[in-house]
Amino acid sequence: MSTTGESPRVLTVTNRHRRGRRPPVVLVAVLAACALVAGCSAAADPAPAAPAPATTAPPAPTTTAPPVPELPGGDTVVFPGRRMAALYGHPGTPSMGVLGEQDLPRSIERAKRLAADFQPLVREPVVPAFEIIATVADRVPGADGDYSAEMSVDELRPWVEQAGRAGVYVVLDLQPGTTDFLTQARRYTELLARPHVGLALDPEWRLEPGQRHGVQVGSVTAAEVNRTSQWLAGLVRERRLPQKVFLLHQFRVPMIADRQAVVTTHPELATVLHADGYGTRQEKLETWNALHAAPRPTGLWWGWKNFIDEDSPTFTPRETYAVRPESPVFVSYQ
Repeated sequence: MSTTGESPRVLTVTNRHRRGRRPPVVLVAVLAACALVAGCSAAADPAPAAPAPATTAPPAPTTTAPPVPELPGGDTVVFPGRRMAALYGHPGTPSMGVLGEQDLPRSIERAKRLAADFQPLVREPVVPAFEIIATVADRVPGADGDYSAEMSVDELRPWVEQAGRAGVYVVLDLQPGTTDFLTQARRYTELLARPHVGLALDPEWRLEPGQRHGVQVGSVTAAEVNRTSQWLAGLVRERRLPQKVFLLHQFRVPMIADRQAVVTTHPELATVLHADGYGTRQEKLETWNALHAAPRPTGLWWGWKNFIDEDSPTFTPRETYAVRPESPVFVSYQ
């Protein structure tokens, strides 16, 4: 029974009793019935539902980038904090440097012994290294016509992989002939994407059309160097790699005539000016001093090359580190 349906009837009975002045018995009964109906209705109503427990939204998924791998010797910045002592040359070719005088396992051991010779002279770790001539200046144009013989990635891969496992840093050296450094560097993207592999440019072997190796000493513009360094720095950022050695060989000022325009501000790269050239002690120091005196950008690190057979005599490790105005952080032996 609905309480809403009873309301008109209750009002009619009450008015009639007031007109006849009779005891309101019927009214009391009706009111009692209404109260009973209201009580039953209230009892029948369900209790209000308990509020639903508050729900906490699951945390949004987060992706944490993998850490940047460390360099041989620790950390992710090349210099300062370490030095490098390297065997230079072409695998299997003894005439091109000491790296080619023995097989890969013995090259690793020789590089470690070389680093150990330098270690007592400095506090920072001296890391063993290879500087591998990946593209070799050639007197004939070859199938691609660029006067440069390129090692394949497959040929270089064992040297890069085994060196990395042994804690040996690797620098790939380019002698590009009549092609440009960036074109050759891109050939080795797979290897340069390894955290322990850097890049060296050798302007002596960068020819203009019509020039020939052994007739002219090559050269490179700062613009070409900068295009190469910009690409390499981008690879470091894209692959989340530690800082790389970016090494520029030079023994004559005209080899990089506008060297002051070379960009050295890429934080992804440690740009090293590597003083090449052989001869007597006096001749080597004259080359070193001339390279320091020529216009140059700020932010350069310095390297030095010792020629075991051609120098007379070869600098000892102590003599090498003693050169001034600054001690070289990258020393190679050819």
